[in-house]
Amino acid sequence: MDYVLRAPLPEDAAALAELHVRCWKETYARQLPEDYFTEEHLVARHQLWERLTGDTDPNLRRVVAEGSKGFLGFALAGGKPGGELQLFNLYVVSANHGTGLGQQLFNAVLGKQPASLWLAEDNPRATAFYRRNGFEFDGAQKVDPKTPGLTELRMFRA
Repeated sequence: MDYVLRAPLPEDAAALAELHVRCWKETYARQLPEDYFTEEHLVARHQLWERLTGDTDPNLRRVVAEGSKGFLGFALAGGKPGGELQLFNLYVVSANHGTGLGQQLFNAVLGKQPASLWLAEDNPRATAFYRRNGFEFDGAQKVDPKTPGLTELRMFRA
């Protein structure tokens, strides 16, 4: 599998929005309501990626994996100066699960640094991945009203 890791650019926003929605469908389709993935959802992801690609915050870490046929995955982390680092997103299209791409994206935005993250409660693949990378659950949980049916659990690595 040939790909490069790079920072996302403003002109990537539309393609990254589509990738984001695709990864969510592959990951959460059985947990979210059938009508969750509307055109408005795609528009919201496009607006998000327009903001992310134009953001100049030096504490925001963004990386995408781009192959010959388009984007394969992305990772996003950030935090306040001197504050806790948080992994916000790490997604790879399911066809590339198990290839090591997720680990490379993870390493690009977090490395070995202490950090926290939130993940869906019923996501054994992600749980195993983060445990291999030194994360453990700390007991915190939340439900975002924008994602009905998903309970998120926090993991932390010191």
